[in-house]
Amino acid sequence: MDLSSDYLGFRLKHPVMLGASPLVQDLGKVKQAEDAGVSAIVMNSLFQEQIEHERRLEERRAEVNESFGEAQSYLPASSEYVAGPDAYLEQLRKVKEAVDVPVIGSLNGTTQAGWLDYARLIEQAGADALELNVYTVGSDPSEDCSTIEKRLVDMVAAVAGKTTLPIAVKLSPSYTGLSHLARQLSAAGAKGLVLFNRFYQPDIDLEKLDVSLKLELSSSSELLSRLRWTALLSGRVDVSLGVTGGVHTPDDALKAVMAGAHGVQVVSAVLKNGVGVVTRLVEGLDRWLAEHEYASLEQAQGSMSLWRSPRPEMYERGNYIRILQGYSRSWR
Repeated sequence: MDLSSDYLGFRLKHPVMLGASPLVQDLGKVKQAEDAGVSAIVMNSLFQEQIEHERRLEERRAEVNESFGEAQSYLPASSEYVAGPDAYLEQLRKVKEAVDVPVIGSLNGTTQAGWLDYARLIEQAGADALELNVYTVGSDPSEDCSTIEKRLVDMVAAVAGKTTLPIAVKLSPSYTGLSHLARQLSAAGAKGLVLFNRFYQPDIDLEKLDVSLKLELSSSSELLSRLRWTALLSGRVDVSLGVTGGVHTPDDALKAVMAGAHGVQVVSAVLKNGVGVVTRLVEGLDRWLAEHEYASLEQAQGSMSLWRSPRPEMYERGNYIRILQGYSRSWR
């Protein structure tokens, strides 16, 4: 069975990729993931805050050197982050040398500033593509949605001007006009969209009266919003579509492909069950397509998208109305 898929200009052997995760910090695990069959590897994110923190430290060190060098030992260390920018670029080089599949760098930030220069450094370190992970919360009541979306479009245009790498934009599901924004991002230079960033929500500790942080790995239930928006965008925006969040089983991966995904990123499933889950996903895709007499994965790709679905209304208000009315009747 031909499972190959085009993603960001690459011809992947199949769509199942290792998404951004801490696994890339261990070259042994990176090799295991390749042996398990991943078609591409996304690096963990290099954060805007990491880069800016490092630059502030360098500026302070320069000031101290000019005055009294012995005070340098009293400067704070970069302990808040797993690795600084230089270590990130070095690890990217090592991962690229260790595997034969495409390696995608990742930048994570919120504003257009000097940190975007790292797109060029990521390219020089050997990345095959760049994922721009824009994690922002529209919490300022004085800032309207068009301002937030324009800032993102401007960031993509700025990065596209700094590198020749194909750029995938990892989005949140919270934008008000996601379809329109997708077209704007494509016009600004994005070659792919990844749906969706997972917002890690803060909790409240009632005993300590403090805000607590929780990291919850995904489940298959989170896939539904990804399926909907992938199906809505497939064939209507000239970019590759990636799905991340909620892919745990071969059925999950197949649904993402049928909605229109060209790349399917797995992270939580690997963290829970090991890299062998990748092999099971690929084998499950192959088996289902063969059993249902598909000639290739490409034949199934986008077959359940909005513009090809036998019931396109189910992706819009029709689904909402039917579910609520159906539940109301069963309750009576």
